[in-house]
Amino acid sequence: MPSRLIRSLRRSLPVLGLVAATGWLPACTDASERGEAAPARAAGVSGNASGSRGPSASGRGGVTLAARDVAQARRANVEESTPITGTLEPLERVTVRARIEGDLLTVHAREGQVVRAGQLLARFDDSEQESLRRSAEADVASAQSELANAEWRQEQARELFREGAVPEAEVRTAEQAVAAARARLAAAEARLRATSLESRDTRVLAPISGVVETRQVAGGERVSRGATLFTVVRSDALELAAAVPARRANGLRPGQPVRFGADGHSFEGRIARVSPTVDPASRALTVYVNVPNPGGALKGGTFATGRIIRQVIQGALVVPTAALRRTEAGDPYVYKIEQDILAHIPVTLGIVDEAGGSAQVTDGLQEGDRVVVGNVGMLGDGMRVQVIGGDRPAGASARPQRSRSP
Repeated sequence: MPSRLIRSLRRSLPVLGLVAATGWLPACTDASERGEAAPARAAGVSGNASGSRGPSASGRGGVTLAARDVAQARRANVEESTPITGTLEPLERVTVRARIEGDLLTVHAREGQVVRAGQLLARFDDSEQESLRRSAEADVASAQSELANAEWRQEQARELFREGAVPEAEVRTAEQAVAAARARLAAAEARLRATSLESRDTRVLAPISGVVETRQVAGGERVSRGATLFTVVRSDALELAAAVPARRANGLRPGQPVRFGADGHSFEGRIARVSPTVDPASRALTVYVNVPNPGGALKGGTFATGRIIRQVIQGALVVPTAALRRTEAGDPYVYKIEQDILAHIPVTLGIVDEAGGSAQVTDGLQEGDRVVVGNVGMLGDGMRVQVIGGDRPAGASARPQRSRSP
Protein backbone atom coordinates (compact mmCIF):
# COMPACT_ATOMS: atom_id res chain seq x y z
CA MET A 1 0.00 0.00 0.00
CA PRO A 2 2.61 2.61 0.81
CA SER A 3 4.48 1.74 -2.37
CA ARG A 4 1.36 2.32 -4.53
CA LEU A 5 0.72 5.69 -2.90
CA ILE A 6 4.29 6.74 -3.52
CA ARG A 7 4.03 5.78 -7.21
CA SER A 8 0.74 7.78 -7.60
CA LEU A 9 2.30 10.87 -6.06
CA ARG A 10 5.28 10.60 -8.37
CA ARG A 11 2.94 10.49 -11.41
CA SER A 12 0.97 13.58 -10.20
CA LEU A 13 3.95 15.80 -9.40
CA PRO A 14 4.72 16.77 -13.11
CA VAL A 15 1.06 17.67 -13.75
CA LEU A 16 0.85 19.85 -10.62
CA GLY A 17 4.07 21.60 -11.60
CA LEU A 18 2.71 22.38 -15.08
CA VAL A 19 -0.49 23.81 -13.62
CA ALA A 20 1.39 25.96 -11.17
CA ALA A 21 3.74 27.18 -13.92
CA THR A 22 0.90 28.28 -16.26
CA GLY A 23 -0.99 30.05 -13.45
CA TRP A 24 -4.30 28.45 -14.43
CA LEU A 25 -5.73 28.49 -10.98
CA PRO A 26 -5.10 32.29 -10.38
CA ALA A 27 -6.43 33.10 -13.84
CA CYS A 28 -9.65 31.28 -13.11
CA THR A 29 -9.90 33.09 -9.84
CA ASP A 30 -9.25 36.52 -11.52
CA ALA A 31 -11.83 35.75 -14.18
CA SER A 32 -14.44 34.98 -11.58
CA GLU A 33 -13.57 38.20 -9.74
CA ARG A 34 -13.80 40.29 -12.95
CA GLY A 35 -16.91 38.72 -14.26
CA GLU A 36 -18.42 42.07 -15.21
CA ALA A 37 -15.36 43.43 -17.02
CA ALA A 38 -15.18 40.69 -19.64
CA PRO A 39 -18.58 41.41 -21.20
CA ALA A 40 -17.67 45.09 -21.46
CA ARG A 41 -14.38 44.25 -23.24
CA ALA A 42 -16.22 41.93 -25.56
CA ALA A 43 -18.68 44.66 -26.39
CA GLY A 44 -15.79 46.97 -27.31
CA VAL A 45 -14.38 44.41 -29.76
CA SER A 46 -17.78 44.09 -31.36
CA GLY A 47 -17.98 47.87 -31.85
CA ASN A 48 -14.64 47.99 -33.68
CA ALA A 49 -15.59 45.06 -35.82
CA SER A 50 -18.66 46.93 -37.01
CA GLY A 51 -16.31 49.24 -39.05
CA SER A 52 -17.22 52.60 -37.52
CA ARG A 53 -14.61 55.32 -38.24
CA GLY A 54 -13.70 58.01 -35.76
CA PRO A 55 -15.53 59.16 -32.67
CA SER A 56 -18.94 59.55 -34.34
CA ALA A 57 -21.88 58.98 -32.06
CA SER A 58 -24.20 58.62 -35.04
CA GLY A 59 -22.22 55.73 -36.50
CA ARG A 60 -21.59 57.50 -39.89
CA GLY A 61 -17.81 57.71 -39.43
CA GLY A 62 -15.46 60.65 -39.69
CA VAL A 63 -12.67 62.02 -41.84
CA THR A 64 -9.52 64.02 -41.11
CA LEU A 65 -8.50 66.69 -43.62
CA ALA A 66 -5.46 68.90 -44.03
CA ALA A 67 -5.90 72.65 -44.20
CA ARG A 68 -5.08 72.59 -47.94
CA ASP A 69 -8.08 70.32 -48.52
CA VAL A 70 -10.49 73.05 -47.44
CA ALA A 71 -11.29 76.31 -49.26
CA GLN A 72 -13.70 79.17 -48.68
CA ALA A 73 -16.21 80.63 -51.09
CA ARG A 74 -15.00 84.15 -51.84
CA ARG A 75 -15.58 87.15 -54.05
CA ALA A 76 -13.30 87.49 -57.07
CA ASN A 77 -13.30 88.36 -60.75
CA VAL A 78 -14.04 85.45 -63.06
CA GLU A 79 -13.42 85.30 -66.80
CA GLU A 80 -15.30 83.46 -69.50
CA SER A 81 -12.73 82.43 -72.07
CA THR A 82 -12.08 80.20 -75.06
CA PRO A 83 -8.75 78.34 -75.22
CA ILE A 84 -6.65 78.63 -78.37
CA THR A 85 -3.32 77.34 -79.59
CA GLY A 86 -1.23 78.22 -82.61
CA THR A 87 2.09 79.37 -83.98
CA LEU A 88 3.21 82.98 -83.91
CA GLU A 89 4.18 84.19 -87.36
CA PRO A 90 5.52 87.56 -88.54
CA LEU A 91 2.74 89.93 -89.51
CA GLU A 92 4.54 90.61 -92.79
CA ARG A 93 7.17 88.57 -94.64
CA VAL A 94 8.61 89.95 -97.88
CA THR A 95 10.79 88.06 -100.35
CA VAL A 96 13.27 90.32 -102.13
CA ARG A 97 13.96 89.15 -105.71
CA ALA A 98 16.37 90.28 -108.41
CA ARG A 99 14.70 92.54 -110.99
CA ILE A 100 17.57 92.31 -113.44
CA GLU A 101 20.14 89.75 -114.51
CA GLY A 102 23.72 90.52 -113.67
CA ASP A 103 26.67 90.15 -111.35
CA LEU A 104 26.44 91.12 -107.69
CA LEU A 105 29.20 93.44 -106.68
CA THR A 106 28.52 93.72 -102.93
CA VAL A 107 26.07 92.41 -100.33
CA HIS A 108 25.47 94.69 -97.36
CA ALA A 109 23.02 92.70 -95.18
CA ARG A 110 23.21 89.43 -93.29
CA GLU A 111 20.78 87.19 -91.43
CA GLY A 112 19.41 88.71 -88.24
CA GLN A 113 20.35 92.25 -89.19
CA VAL A 114 17.79 94.98 -88.49
CA VAL A 115 17.11 97.08 -91.61
CA ARG A 116 15.02 100.12 -92.45
CA ALA A 117 12.79 100.61 -95.46
CA GLY A 118 14.94 101.88 -98.36
CA GLN A 119 18.22 100.66 -96.86
CA LEU A 120 20.76 99.27 -99.36
CA LEU A 121 20.95 95.46 -99.17
CA ALA A 122 23.04 94.61 -102.24
CA ARG A 123 24.39 96.16 -105.44
CA PHE A 124 24.74 94.84 -109.00
CA ASP A 125 27.34 95.80 -111.57
CA ASP A 126 25.63 98.72 -113.32
CA SER A 127 28.08 99.52 -116.13
CA GLU A 128 25.80 98.15 -118.85
CA GLN A 129 22.70 99.83 -117.44
CA GLU A 130 24.51 103.15 -117.13
CA SER A 131 25.62 102.97 -120.77
CA LEU A 132 22.08 102.30 -121.94
CA ARG A 133 20.76 105.15 -119.83
CA ARG A 134 23.25 107.63 -121.23
CA SER A 135 22.47 106.50 -124.76
CA ALA A 136 18.79 107.03 -124.09
CA GLU A 137 19.50 110.50 -122.73
CA ALA A 138 21.35 111.34 -125.97
CA ASP A 139 18.42 110.03 -128.05
CA VAL A 140 16.08 112.28 -126.12
CA ALA A 141 18.28 115.31 -126.75
CA SER A 142 18.45 114.52 -130.49
CA ALA A 143 14.69 114.05 -130.72
CA GLN A 144 14.09 117.34 -128.95
CA SER A 145 16.36 119.12 -131.47
CA GLU A 146 14.62 117.51 -134.45
CA LEU A 147 11.23 118.52 -133.06
CA ALA A 148 12.36 122.09 -132.65
CA ASN A 149 13.55 122.23 -136.31
CA ALA A 150 10.34 120.63 -137.56
CA GLU A 151 8.21 123.13 -135.68
CA TRP A 152 10.27 126.04 -137.20
CA ARG A 153 9.86 124.72 -140.73
CA GLN A 154 6.15 124.34 -140.10
CA GLU A 155 5.83 128.01 -139.10
CA GLN A 156 7.78 129.07 -142.19
CA ALA A 157 5.58 126.99 -144.49
CA ARG A 158 2.41 128.46 -143.03
CA GLU A 159 3.74 132.05 -143.46
CA LEU A 160 4.69 131.45 -147.08
CA PHE A 161 1.34 129.79 -147.78
CA ARG A 162 -0.52 132.86 -146.48
CA GLU A 163 1.54 135.03 -148.86
CA GLY A 164 0.80 132.63 -151.74
CA ALA A 165 4.43 131.68 -152.24
CA VAL A 166 4.04 127.92 -151.64
CA PRO A 167 1.19 125.50 -152.23
CA GLU A 168 -0.84 124.00 -149.38
CA ALA A 169 0.94 120.68 -149.81
CA GLU A 170 4.09 122.25 -148.38
CA VAL A 171 2.20 123.17 -145.21
CA ARG A 172 0.82 119.63 -144.83
CA THR A 173 4.29 118.17 -145.27
CA ALA A 174 5.71 120.43 -142.54
CA GLU A 175 2.92 119.47 -140.17
CA GLN A 176 3.59 115.76 -140.73
CA ALA A 177 7.28 116.31 -140.00
CA VAL A 178 6.40 117.94 -136.67
CA ALA A 179 4.16 115.00 -135.69
CA ALA A 180 6.90 112.51 -136.57
CA ALA A 181 9.45 114.46 -134.56
CA ARG A 182 7.15 114.47 -131.52
CA ALA A 183 6.66 110.69 -131.83
CA ARG A 184 10.43 110.13 -131.99
CA LEU A 185 10.86 112.29 -128.87
CA ALA A 186 8.20 110.30 -126.99
CA ALA A 187 9.93 107.02 -127.92
CA ALA A 188 13.30 108.36 -126.80
CA GLU A 189 11.85 109.48 -123.47
CA ALA A 190 10.25 106.04 -122.95
CA ARG A 191 13.60 104.35 -123.55
CA LEU A 192 15.20 106.72 -121.07
CA ARG A 193 12.66 105.84 -118.41
CA ALA A 194 13.19 102.12 -118.99
CA THR A 195 16.96 102.36 -118.83
CA SER A 196 16.71 104.56 -115.75
CA LEU A 197 14.59 101.90 -114.03
CA GLU A 198 17.11 99.20 -114.90
CA SER A 199 19.89 101.39 -113.59
CA ARG A 200 17.92 101.94 -110.37
CA ASP A 201 17.27 98.20 -110.02
CA THR A 202 21.00 97.57 -109.74
CA ARG A 203 20.59 98.83 -106.17
CA VAL A 204 18.64 96.29 -104.05
CA LEU A 205 16.77 98.16 -101.29
CA ALA A 206 14.85 96.88 -98.26
CA PRO A 207 11.11 97.05 -99.03
CA ILE A 208 10.04 97.28 -95.36
CA SER A 209 11.55 97.91 -91.96
CA GLY A 210 12.29 94.67 -90.20
CA VAL A 211 14.87 91.92 -89.77
CA VAL A 212 16.66 89.96 -92.47
CA GLU A 213 15.46 86.39 -92.04
CA THR A 214 17.42 84.71 -94.87
CA ARG A 215 20.14 85.68 -97.33
CA GLN A 216 20.45 83.53 -100.45
CA VAL A 217 23.35 85.20 -102.30
CA ALA A 218 26.89 86.45 -101.81
CA GLY A 219 29.04 89.05 -103.53
CA GLY A 220 30.44 88.11 -106.95
CA GLU A 221 27.62 85.71 -107.90
CA ARG A 222 25.82 85.80 -111.23
CA VAL A 223 22.14 86.21 -110.53
CA SER A 224 19.26 85.67 -112.93
CA ARG A 225 16.18 87.83 -113.11
CA GLY A 226 13.59 86.80 -110.47
CA ALA A 227 16.05 84.93 -108.23
CA THR A 228 15.47 85.18 -104.46
CA LEU A 229 18.00 87.41 -102.74
CA PHE A 230 16.67 88.08 -99.20
CA THR A 231 13.66 87.52 -96.96
CA VAL A 232 12.75 90.38 -94.64
CA VAL A 233 10.18 90.04 -91.84
CA ARG A 234 8.51 92.55 -89.60
CA SER A 235 9.47 91.95 -85.98
CA ASP A 236 7.45 94.70 -84.31
CA ALA A 237 4.19 92.74 -84.66
CA LEU A 238 3.31 89.06 -84.89
CA GLU A 239 0.15 87.23 -85.81
CA LEU A 240 -1.35 84.11 -84.27
CA ALA A 241 -3.68 82.06 -86.46
CA ALA A 242 -5.75 79.80 -84.19
CA ALA A 243 -8.48 77.32 -85.02
CA VAL A 244 -11.54 77.54 -82.76
CA PRO A 245 -14.19 74.78 -82.86
CA ALA A 246 -17.33 76.02 -84.55
CA ARG A 247 -19.46 75.19 -81.49
CA ARG A 248 -17.38 77.62 -79.41
CA ALA A 249 -16.94 80.35 -82.02
CA ASN A 250 -20.19 82.19 -81.37
CA GLY A 251 -19.60 85.70 -80.13
CA LEU A 252 -15.99 85.99 -81.29
CA ARG A 253 -15.34 89.40 -82.83
CA PRO A 254 -12.40 91.68 -83.65
CA GLY A 255 -11.07 93.67 -80.72
CA GLN A 256 -11.58 91.03 -78.02
CA PRO A 257 -8.51 90.67 -75.75
CA VAL A 258 -6.37 87.55 -75.82
CA ARG A 259 -3.97 86.39 -73.13
CA PHE A 260 -1.42 83.75 -73.99
CA GLY A 261 1.91 82.34 -73.00
CA ALA A 262 4.98 81.56 -75.08
CA ASP A 263 8.54 80.69 -74.09
CA GLY A 264 7.63 80.98 -70.41
CA HIS A 265 6.37 84.55 -70.72
CA SER A 266 2.87 86.04 -70.73
CA PHE A 267 1.69 88.36 -73.47
CA GLU A 268 -1.49 90.07 -74.56
CA GLY A 269 -3.02 90.71 -77.97
CA ARG A 270 -6.34 91.34 -79.65
CA ILE A 271 -8.39 89.62 -82.30
CA ALA A 272 -7.66 91.35 -85.61
CA ARG A 273 -9.80 89.26 -87.97
CA VAL A 274 -12.25 86.37 -87.85
CA SER A 275 -12.66 84.05 -90.81
CA PRO A 276 -16.19 84.30 -92.26
CA THR A 277 -16.45 80.56 -92.99
CA VAL A 278 -15.95 77.27 -91.14
CA ASP A 279 -13.41 74.79 -92.45
CA PRO A 280 -15.50 71.82 -93.64
CA ALA A 281 -12.70 69.35 -92.84
CA SER A 282 -11.93 70.40 -89.27
CA ARG A 283 -15.24 72.14 -88.46
CA ALA A 284 -13.21 75.00 -87.01
CA LEU A 285 -13.10 78.74 -87.48
CA THR A 286 -9.77 80.54 -87.94
CA VAL A 287 -9.15 83.53 -85.70
CA TYR A 288 -6.25 85.90 -86.36
CA VAL A 289 -4.75 87.57 -83.30
CA ASN A 290 -2.50 90.61 -83.63
CA VAL A 291 0.31 90.58 -81.05
CA PRO A 292 2.42 93.73 -80.57
CA ASN A 293 6.11 92.91 -80.24
CA PRO A 294 7.97 96.25 -80.02
CA GLY A 295 11.02 94.87 -78.23
CA GLY A 296 11.30 91.74 -80.32
CA ALA A 297 10.90 89.47 -77.29
CA LEU A 298 8.78 87.04 -79.28
CA LYS A 299 10.20 85.17 -82.24
CA GLY A 300 8.36 84.01 -85.32
CA GLY A 301 7.52 80.32 -85.33
CA THR A 302 7.03 80.15 -81.54
CA PHE A 303 4.20 77.89 -80.36
CA ALA A 304 1.74 79.66 -78.07
CA THR A 305 -1.29 78.72 -75.97
CA GLY A 306 -3.78 81.25 -74.76
CA ARG A 307 -7.36 82.28 -74.07
CA ILE A 308 -9.78 84.61 -75.78
CA ILE A 309 -11.48 86.62 -73.03
CA ARG A 310 -15.19 86.76 -73.84
CA GLN A 311 -16.37 88.56 -70.72
CA VAL A 312 -15.26 89.37 -67.16
CA ILE A 313 -17.64 89.32 -64.17
CA GLN A 314 -16.53 91.51 -61.30
CA GLY A 315 -16.97 90.36 -57.69
CA ALA A 316 -18.48 86.97 -58.46
CA LEU A 317 -18.84 84.32 -55.72
CA VAL A 318 -16.31 81.65 -56.69
CA VAL A 319 -14.98 78.34 -55.43
CA PRO A 320 -12.06 76.26 -56.77
CA THR A 321 -13.04 73.97 -59.63
CA ALA A 322 -11.47 71.13 -57.63
CA ALA A 323 -14.32 71.50 -55.12
CA LEU A 324 -16.99 70.70 -57.73
CA ARG A 325 -18.40 67.20 -57.90
CA ARG A 326 -21.06 65.62 -60.08
CA THR A 327 -23.93 63.33 -59.33
CA GLU A 328 -24.70 60.36 -61.54
CA ALA A 329 -27.16 62.61 -63.35
CA GLY A 330 -24.41 65.19 -63.93
CA ASP A 331 -25.71 67.81 -61.48
CA PRO A 332 -22.97 69.78 -59.68
CA TYR A 333 -22.63 69.78 -55.90
CA VAL A 334 -20.05 70.46 -53.19
CA TYR A 335 -19.32 69.13 -49.72
CA LYS A 336 -19.80 72.02 -47.33
CA ILE A 337 -18.33 71.91 -43.81
CA GLU A 338 -20.79 73.26 -41.25
CA GLN A 339 -20.21 72.78 -37.53
CA ASP A 340 -17.57 70.16 -38.40
CA ILE A 341 -20.17 68.10 -40.26
CA LEU A 342 -20.17 67.42 -43.99
CA ALA A 343 -23.24 68.52 -45.93
CA HIS A 344 -24.06 67.58 -49.53
CA ILE A 345 -25.00 70.96 -51.11
CA PRO A 346 -26.30 71.19 -54.71
CA VAL A 347 -25.03 74.34 -56.44
CA THR A 348 -25.88 76.32 -59.54
CA LEU A 349 -22.89 77.32 -61.63
CA GLY A 350 -22.29 80.36 -63.80
CA ILE A 351 -18.98 80.86 -65.59
CA VAL A 352 -16.36 78.15 -65.12
CA ASP A 353 -12.83 79.47 -65.60
CA GLU A 354 -10.82 76.31 -66.23
CA ALA A 355 -7.59 78.22 -66.82
CA GLY A 356 -7.97 80.17 -63.58
CA GLY A 357 -9.17 77.13 -61.63
CA SER A 358 -12.32 78.82 -60.31
CA ALA A 359 -16.05 78.56 -60.92
CA GLN A 360 -18.84 81.04 -60.31
CA VAL A 361 -21.57 79.83 -57.94
CA THR A 362 -24.89 81.61 -58.43
CA ASP A 363 -26.90 79.60 -55.89
CA GLY A 364 -26.25 77.18 -53.04
CA LEU A 365 -23.39 78.86 -51.16
CA GLN A 366 -22.63 82.09 -49.39
CA GLU A 367 -19.40 84.00 -49.02
CA GLY A 368 -17.18 82.42 -46.38
CA ASP A 369 -18.67 78.90 -46.61
CA ARG A 370 -16.05 76.18 -46.30
CA VAL A 371 -15.95 73.42 -48.93
CA VAL A 372 -13.82 70.32 -49.40
CA VAL A 373 -11.34 70.54 -52.28
CA GLY A 374 -9.84 67.71 -54.30
CA ASN A 375 -9.97 63.95 -53.95
CA VAL A 376 -9.63 63.17 -50.24
CA GLY A 377 -11.22 59.74 -50.20
CA MET A 378 -14.75 58.55 -49.57
CA LEU A 379 -17.00 61.31 -48.28
CA GLY A 380 -20.63 61.24 -47.28
CA ASP A 381 -23.38 63.52 -46.08
CA GLY A 382 -23.32 63.84 -42.28
CA MET A 383 -19.74 62.68 -41.73
CA ARG A 384 -17.82 64.40 -38.98
CA VAL A 385 -14.75 66.38 -40.13
CA GLN A 386 -11.54 67.32 -38.39
CA VAL A 387 -9.26 69.85 -40.11
CA ILE A 388 -5.62 69.68 -39.09
CA GLY A 389 -3.30 72.64 -39.59
CA GLY A 390 -4.05 76.21 -40.58
CA ASP A 391 -6.20 78.76 -38.82
CA ARG A 392 -9.77 77.87 -38.04
CA PRO A 393 -12.15 80.29 -39.80
CA ALA A 394 -14.16 82.61 -37.62
CA GLY A 395 -17.43 81.12 -36.46
CA ALA A 396 -16.28 77.51 -36.77
CA SER A 397 -17.06 75.46 -33.70
CA ALA A 398 -14.42 73.50 -31.92
CA ARG A 399 -14.65 69.73 -32.15
CA PRO A 400 -16.09 68.22 -28.91
CA GLN A 401 -13.65 66.13 -26.93
CA ARG A 402 -14.53 62.70 -25.53
CA SER A 403 -14.36 62.40 -21.74
CA ARG A 404 -11.95 59.84 -20.42
CA SER A 405 -12.47 57.90 -17.21
CA PRO A 406 -9.63 58.21 -14.72
